[in-house]
Amino acid sequence: MNPESFLALATLLFGIGAVGVMSRRNIFVVYMSIELMLNAVNIVLATFSRLHPDMGGSVIALLIIGVIAAEAALFLAMIVQLYRKKRTVDSDAFTDLAQRRLS
Repeated sequence: MNPESFLALATLLFGIGAVGVMSRRNIFVVYMSIELMLNAVNIVLATFSRLHPDMGGSVIALLIIGVIAAEAALFLAMIVQLYRKKRTVDSDAFTDLAQRRLS
C-alpha cells in the first residue's frame, strides 16, 4: 500500500476522534476518542518511519504507546472515582468542581 492511504486513514481516525472529544458528554466516549487520536498519530509516525530509513518515528511511536498505557490506567481510575462521587459519567456533572474554585 502507498503512504497516502495510511495518511488518509490517520486523518480520518484523527477527525473522528476530534469530533468525539468535542461533541460527547460521556467521559468514556471522550476517553476512547482521545485514544483514537493518539493511535492516528502513531499511524502517521509509523508511515514516516517506513518511508525513511530512520528509526526515530518507530521509537517515538513506541514511547507514545507507553504513554497511552499509563494514561489508560490513570484515566480509568479517575473515571471510577468520579463515578463513585457523582453516580454519573456525564461530563457536565463535573463542571461544579471548577466553579467552586473560582468563587
